[in-house]
Amino acid sequence: MVLKNPYLKGVYEALEKKSAHEPEFLQAVQEVLESLEPVVERRPELEKWGIIERLVEPERIVQFRVPWVDDSGKVRVNRGYRVEFNSAIGPYKGGLRFHPSVNLSIIKFLGFEQTFKNALTTLPMGGGKGGSDFDPKGKSDAEVMRFCQSFMTELQRHIGPDTDVPAGDIGVGGREIGYLFGQYKRIRNEFTGVLTGKGLNYGGSLARTEATGYGICYFAEEMLKAAGKSFEGQKVVISGSGNVATYANQKAVQLGATVVAMSDSSGYIVDENGIDYRIIQEIKEVKRARIKTYLDYVPTAKYVEGCGGIWNVKCGVALPCATQNELDAAGAKALVANGCFAVVEGANMPCTPEAVAVIQGAGLLFAPAKASNAGGVATSGLEMSQNSLRLSWSFDEVDERLHGIMVNLYHSAAQAAEEYGMKGNLVAGANVAGFLKVADAMLAQGVV
Repeated sequence: MVLKNPYLKGVYEALEKKSAHEPEFLQAVQEVLESLEPVVERRPELEKWGIIERLVEPERIVQFRVPWVDDSGKVRVNRGYRVEFNSAIGPYKGGLRFHPSVNLSIIKFLGFEQTFKNALTTLPMGGGKGGSDFDPKGKSDAEVMRFCQSFMTELQRHIGPDTDVPAGDIGVGGREIGYLFGQYKRIRNEFTGVLTGKGLNYGGSLARTEATGYGICYFAEEMLKAAGKSFEGQKVVISGSGNVATYANQKAVQLGATVVAMSDSSGYIVDENGIDYRIIQEIKEVKRARIKTYLDYVPTAKYVEGCGGIWNVKCGVALPCATQNELDAAGAKALVANGCFAVVEGANMPCTPEAVAVIQGAGLLFAPAKASNAGGVATSGLEMSQNSLRLSWSFDEVDERLHGIMVNLYHSAAQAAEEYGMKGNLVAGANVAGFLKVADAMLAQGVV
């Protein structure tokens, strides 16, 4: 699809010149702007007040060096980032990603997406994202601790419970959040809800660990129900084997499905009898091993080197939960050929634009990440609420609130798509619904 609206086209072309070296960010912006054409046509005040120009520029970008000492005494240096994208509806909120692939383009794309995702939850949270090109894999606990302490020593100047509240993402789990929070508390001499995803014994929320994976399935189940389908009796393929994929597996099985394939960056496993999420959990969270280790537990399963081929496994529902741009046009065509009828994004922007075109062109149900992946940040918002109240809710209470948020989120996206003449297009619907909340807040607050 090509931008036709002169205003949106001009904004994108100007951004393209300034950010030519940031392909992931440009990809995310183009997808949103394409969805907004009918909105801009109907609401000329958006152009008058420069809403789109302001929306695509982060309010603040912080980049810093992170020096730390490894176990051999060698000094290492990584890059740290925090992109505070938009605070129109609340303090910046978004995860920290520790992975070698991290660069400014990826952090900007994630922060941009987070702005709309957070708006869709209806909770008062703006959009932000951060991280580092540090790789926790293969590092000792002591090395990870020293890195996290150095990272937070700089980051703490820029965050706070009413300013910017980071969380975890790829490479940042409970261990890393604990080290980051401890250093923040030490430097600032305050015990506040400045990070979410904290341990239960120091301000964390029950159900936060499971929230993103559960939320994907709650959204998917509502989408399937509207189409007269369900998870019941379906084969499901899930890429990835981290937190999101693991708990998407658990919830999909609870809803009646059989998860037949999962992956990591080395390869994928196929178990037609159903992959036990508890085994994946032990392999990844306790042993910190590769997914091939699943064969030690279930010798009848099959392992295939290389993760891209997972989309050739026959399924009714596909949940890409690994990383951005992991599902390309070839993978999408394989899913269509094998009878898949629904693709639900679990990672951030895991489908390439070409893959989305194939999926939507074939008439498959498709849920975009900024909607279906919002369960994690929604529960982070619930953790912030509990911290502010100095209370802890039960697992069932948090889970019930999460379920309600995801069901409402689906209907908001579906209704926005229909209202603006794009019925059934949840990509457009999610973009429009999230945008309208942010844009109206920006209009109310003046040119800032």
